Formats: sequence, C-alpha cells, structure tokens
Amino acid sequence: MAVKTAIKVKNLTHTVTANTGDLTILKSIDMEIKEGESVAIVGASGSGKSTLLGLLAGLDINTAGEIYLYDHAFSEMDEEARALLRGQYVGFIFQSFHLLPSLQAIENVMLPAELKGDKNARQKAEALLARVGLSERLSHYPSQLSGGEQQRVAIARAFASSPKILFADEPTGNLDEGNGKIIIDQLFELNHSQGTTLVMVTHDNELAKKCDRQLVMSAGQLVEK
Repeated sequence: MAVKTAIKVKNLTHTVTANTGDLTILKSIDMEIKEGESVAIVGASGSGKSTLLGLLAGLDINTAGEIYLYDHAFSEMDEEARALLRGQYVGFIFQSFHLLPSLQAIENVMLPAELKGDKNARQKAEALLARVGLSERLSHYPSQLSGGEQQRVAIARAFASSPKILFADEPTGNLDEGNGKIIIDQLFELNHSQGTTLVMVTHDNELAKKCDRQLVMSAGQLVEK
C-alpha cells in the first residue's frame, strides 16, 4: 500500500509588513512529508523555522504558494474551515505553552478531546498527565505550575486528541534533562505506535538526529531536505 502524503508544500512564500517595509520571512519552499514520518526543522535563530511550522499547521496564512494537509488546500478555506481541519488532524505543542489560565491542568488537557466529542476525555487526560509525571497536579491552574510543568501539560494536551500530525515548537526547550527525556520518549512512542506524523522545530541536535529526516533552513529557505 502506498504511503500517504500528510503535508505537501508548493512554492511557499511568506511576507510581513514591518516599519522598514515588507520583510520576506520564507522564500519559495517546496517539500513533502509522508504520513508517519518524523521530521526535524533545524537552523539558526531567525531562519524562519517557527513561522514555517505555524503555516504548516494552518495557524497563519501564507502570502503565496500552497500548503496541503492530506490533500486539503489551505488557500481554499476560511478560518472556520481551517479550524475544523486542525481539530480533525492536528496537535500542536507551543514553545510558550498557550494554556488557558482559567482552566485547571486536567481541564486544559481534556479540552481537545471534548471538542472532538470524546466521552472518555477526563479518563484520557488523567492518563496522559500521569505519563508526563503530573498526577499530583491535576487541579492546579497554570499560574500554580512551574514553566517545565506547564510545558508538560501542553504536551499532554497535544496528545489528547490523538492527532494524525503533531507539530512541536522546541518541545523540550523549557524542560530539564530528565523530563526532556521523558517527553522525547513520549513523542516518538506516539510517532511509532500510532503512525502519527511528527514535525518539530528544535535546536537540540541529538533530538533532531532521532528523526527520520532533518529539514535545514537558512534565511527563510530550505537548504537541505
């Protein structure tokens, strides 16, 4: 059976308007990522890695070119349609957590599964928080958690909807070595056991080497793929 293409990008360009004029962050990017692949996007700070990751996940709209998620073209969708597609296919681990401050840890993790109508959302959330070592923090609010604990809640939340594609922006950047290893193991376990496509931005060379491929960016362009 042929392997499906999870992500396809054609001539992707992204330009933003700054005080000094238009600034092109990404230039003429072409790439494909197959279903079940693990891919690291690496490169120097400012090379466009996080911008590319957000565009691939449909969190922002590119200036030119096309992005396909399982053959669905983002350019043909409005924000509501993109949100529905993300809910169906995508999990995202943000570098800055993006936890909802008014919700407890368990409620933050339950939310994606509840939005998909999962009646076992709480049970799943409890299990995921246990896997990242936070069984004793279920009722804590984000403001009551350390940065590393918030990152682990964010990672558990990304797993909650059993995504087909998991995007991760520096997933271990706020974790100590021990907790970082736990999270890395969880990321690749999900990738291998469920066939989840894993796409991550990382400065960690050892983490990047664990992936099937590395996409190297420089000045907004892919220089290796």
